[in-house]
Amino acid sequence: MTFRSLLILAVSIVLLVAACGSEEEAGLDGFDVTAITIDGQQMSVAVADTPELRSQGLMGVDDLGGLDGMLFAFEETTDGGFWMKDTLIALDIAFFDLGGSFVDAFTMDPCTEDPCPVYHPSGTYRYAVETPVGDLRFVGEGSVLELSD
Repeated sequence: MTFRSLLILAVSIVLLVAACGSEEEAGLDGFDVTAITIDGQQMSVAVADTPELRSQGLMGVDDLGGLDGMLFAFEETTDGGFWMKDTLIALDIAFFDLGGSFVDAFTMDPCTEDPCPVYHPSGTYRYAVETPVGDLRFVGEGSVLELSD
């Protein structure tokens, strides 16, 4: 084998290994992945179900690595707001109660101000789903979130 052939082979292997690890490159290390369904549409999402993971959310992430978004799951019903500090991409967010019923939704822009605006839903919720802008346009009054078992 010539040196050029070996070089091409080595570069190909490096590119293949990099492509296989693309989800990790998205900045979502430490997040489990699960499937959820909203109004019959299945989505693959990272799960933020601890205070630390919820605090991190999608900050610093500019590529979801093939995922549809992130599910924020809380141990108790809450009414806290979300902000976009250090978030690089515009997001849609939808809030759902313990039974999966729709509560509210917003489109949120990356924060360029200090302090950042806070998006407060109109009612209490147990789950929030964030996706890139436009991916939750079908969600509204009467929508239902279903979690996988």
